[in-house]
Amino acid sequence: MIEVLDIEPLKRQYKGGGTSAYHPKMLLKVIIYAYTQRIFSSRRIAKELRENVNYMWMSGMTQPDHRTINRFRGEIMKETVEEVFYGIVEQLLDMGYIDLEKYFVDGTKMEANANRYSFVWRKSTKKYREGLQEKVRALLDEIEEIEEVEEKEYGERDLEEVGEGKEINAEELKEAAEKINEALKKDPKNKKLKKAKRALEKNFIPRQEKYERYGKTFEGRNSFSKTDEDATFMRMKEDHMRNGQLKPGYNIQMGTENQFVVGFSIHQRAGDTSCLKEHLEQSRGWLGEYPERLIADAGYGSEENYDYLKKRNITAYVKYNTFHYEQKKRYKKKKPYRVENFTYLPEKDQYVCPQGKILSYQFAKKYTSHNGYVSSRRVYECLECQGCPVKAECTKSKYNRRIYIGVTLQEMKKTAHDLLLSPQGLKLRSRRPIEVEAVFGRLKQNWGFRRFLLRGLEKVKIEWGILCIAHNIAKVAAH
Repeated sequence: MIEVLDIEPLKRQYKGGGTSAYHPKMLLKVIIYAYTQRIFSSRRIAKELRENVNYMWMSGMTQPDHRTINRFRGEIMKETVEEVFYGIVEQLLDMGYIDLEKYFVDGTKMEANANRYSFVWRKSTKKYREGLQEKVRALLDEIEEIEEVEEKEYGERDLEEVGEGKEINAEELKEAAEKINEALKKDPKNKKLKKAKRALEKNFIPRQEKYERYGKTFEGRNSFSKTDEDATFMRMKEDHMRNGQLKPGYNIQMGTENQFVVGFSIHQRAGDTSCLKEHLEQSRGWLGEYPERLIADAGYGSEENYDYLKKRNITAYVKYNTFHYEQKKRYKKKKPYRVENFTYLPEKDQYVCPQGKILSYQFAKKYTSHNGYVSSRRVYECLECQGCPVKAECTKSKYNRRIYIGVTLQEMKKTAHDLLLSPQGLKLRSRRPIEVEAVFGRLKQNWGFRRFLLRGLEKVKIEWGILCIAHNIAKVAAH
């Protein structure tokens, strides 16, 4: 399968000149074969090339060292790993193993190659940054009082403007430090100015630069790791911990058909819901089309995703969060004051609770997702909750009971419900656990790949891409 691949994209990564290079096709074969044998370290691959006859045959008795292997994997394949992966997918399509009509998608968290205790949290950074701003303003005010002569010269143009309201950045602090240097030339024995200069140069400026750098690194995330700034802290599923352990990692989204990987993407957000659109658009960029049917669990059942799939004519066999509960007979009886048990009166646009009290429309509330998708909820409120004998059971609020109704979402859930319970839906749902989850099981459990070796989003994508290529080729070999 590697022999028939077009490796021109790989060859283009070589600058030319210098000593002759190892053939990229040979290195690609060696690395992919090593991954199928659960060997992921470049040093161990180099060792196998010296000792293992299978590797010797594949490499033609050449022995590239671990630096060569690591450079090929981390640099040469950086721009081409997706081309190689989808080249293999095209071969699977030609061989008849897949038809790209059914797309089973799921996500998993994978630990990054980063220190578990090197976290940087957005809230903490914001808190310390605000504290620093207060200290900086106080120092600048003190400098203003000291520099009466300079204040007349610069006035509102520099320090006064910096000290008012708006956030003071590192460049402005450096300008303030320069002003102090100028003032010290005129009065070199001024102890207060010397103290202010030390505070700026040794403390305030470095800290402000650090917080500004952190702000750029977050990019909409709540945390990152100092040792791999692309990694986000996520809860990993651990057998011995009920809620999972918080570790730096990546969210891997993967689509399969007949247990072959036909699409993958790497994300820095922990939630699967907001990753689906980006994942499908990335896959479509290489495959040229969307799948006809998409099958996914309740982690993807949002209004945004249903709307996205509908507009692209993808039949969505995607569960929503209460789908399984609704199939149980006791669902409505167990909690009688769920919204589902309220009766809607369309002619009056009102709801009636199980106690016979009216909930009237109050206003519409808009929500915006991580991807910028805007959805709306109609808010209905009961004005007769005070004194109701079941109020404590109906709502935890000390005020009246409110319900939030997403009209569009309800229609989408009804469509999804009917599809999921159709004969085709039942068949596809029964296949989902043995599709993408089985592939994750093989890669993480059987092959023992539980932590990335490379650091950074781009290199992590390379590593997971090679792993998926290895899985697909090994599965063809098994067939």
